[in-house]
Amino acid sequence: MIETIRIALDNLGSNRLRTGLTMLGVTIGVAAVIILVSVGQAFETYVNEQFQSVGVNLIFIVPATDDRGQVTQLTFSDADALSNVFNVPDASIVMPYRNVRLTLKAGNREVERQVQGVNADYLELFSRELVAGRFIDARDLDTSARVAVVEQGLVDVLMPDVYPVGQSLRVGDVRFTVIGVLGEQGESVFGGGGGIFVPITTVQTRLSGERVLSGDRPITFITAQARDSSVVDAAVEQITETLRIEHDISFRSEDDFVVFTQSEIIDTLGSITSLITVFLAILAGISLLVGGIGITNIMLVTVTERTREIGLRKAVGAQKSAILLQFLVEAVVLSLIGGAIGVAIAMAVSALVTSLVSDLQVQVQLSSVALATAISVIVGVLSGSYPAQRAANLNPIDALRYE
Repeated sequence: MIETIRIALDNLGSNRLRTGLTMLGVTIGVAAVIILVSVGQAFETYVNEQFQSVGVNLIFIVPATDDRGQVTQLTFSDADALSNVFNVPDASIVMPYRNVRLTLKAGNREVERQVQGVNADYLELFSRELVAGRFIDARDLDTSARVAVVEQGLVDVLMPDVYPVGQSLRVGDVRFTVIGVLGEQGESVFGGGGGIFVPITTVQTRLSGERVLSGDRPITFITAQARDSSVVDAAVEQITETLRIEHDISFRSEDDFVVFTQSEIIDTLGSITSLITVFLAILAGISLLVGGIGITNIMLVTVTERTREIGLRKAVGAQKSAILLQFLVEAVVLSLIGGAIGVAIAMAVSALVTSLVSDLQVQVQLSSVALATAISVIVGVLSGSYPAQRAANLNPIDALRYE
């Protein structure tokens, strides 16, 4: 076997340009597959970390659309019912949201953003931290104060040259005072990276004023936090039962709301990112197929060029299996070298992506390298089988007479 590999390397080295061009397809294919799989895994890890950073044991309650396309909005009464410890004993925090999209102006700069009406529980619920000033408190909620807490991303857009706390900010047609600045933790998942938070009572009285038929004020959705991970399912059941009673939903009727947990969101996003990664890897694998076809083509040319050599080997006693193994090893060696170069390129590109995008820690896993090695061997065997079989089946007399 060692002698066969040595002969294969000598034959491949005798025409380096042709060998290099033949390996190119396998090299590109292996590199593309590893890079896309590694980036997909890094993105999935990043998404999971972002969701974990904004809080734990979270439960979300949103309105549902019925068969006629109508939406039954959630109200403050629903939030109050869920906040009652006798109704939902396994929830430690229940917070309503009221969001409206408006234009924000500061000086000669303006931008459109989702204005999020929240209460004082927001920081604890989503594990956020202030970098300046203070957050909304009970007094702000009671007085519907015109105060706002902004994320650092919004400061960079509207107030890049001034200290933001104490500055005036126009939200729609209402002037607000900035009282605090939030850091970047979790902003890419909730808040949109550059969001603004105001007291929920202020949104309802000064920015919207909308009411439902019962006269109650609507809210966009409700977020709750279970006491710990072991009671999340119990809290979901309690929330569902409470809202069914509040909305007077009969036993056989469908819910007019949807309750889902943070883990369900993570699982869904994980499934989506995994499917995307697999799909992209399959597309990248097409270049491996092209590379395999290239190896088959070159090996057929090699068999033709070395017909007299094959005839001479058979004439002096070489077995059919020896000829078959010789050309099969050449194809596998060609594919493995191309695969090894592809792995090296993938590692270099992964390191480059990580340095350019600090949030994505792209790492080439050992499993990816093992997969690339296996793919290279399979491509080499499949691509070299037909040319090797054709070489092994040559008649020695006809081969010696070949010009």
